[in-house]
Amino acid sequence: MLTSNQKNIASIIHISTLAKYFFPLGNFIMPLIFWVMNKDKSDFIDTHGKQAINFQLSILLYAVIMASLTIPLFFLGLVNHLEFPRFWNYYDFNFHISGSDSAQIIIVTIVAACITIAAMIVELVFIMTATSKANKGELYKYPITIPFLK
Repeated sequence: MLTSNQKNIASIIHISTLAKYFFPLGNFIMPLIFWVMNKDKSDFIDTHGKQAINFQLSILLYAVIMASLTIPLFFLGLVNHLEFPRFWNYYDFNFHISGSDSAQIIIVTIVAACITIAAMIVELVFIMTATSKANKGELYKYPITIPFLK
């Protein structure tokens, strides 16, 4: 039988991932602290703690992949519009991108930004759903989560 204390701790683990909006790496540090302090008290808490941390690690991995794709495209579009110093003219640097390529880079960057914003909203919805389920005493498995901790 689950106690209200166990349900509350599991809920706090999920909601503590929002600490990233208050200090860097808060989405890892806070749930990790709550999970490590309480994982031996209940399998319910242990499962919810692993789920929350796995979800945050998965989100980090997806963000790194998205950034590795969009940041170079953004800088290619930016470099196309910069004037380089004269001494660079003696070297064989060819950064010229045609106008249509530059427009495509801008469009891809805007689409990536929209996807990132949508992902942040979906992340908040998943966190709130997990918190609610934990508070009701139900198990919740985040979608699109890679099980780093088993």
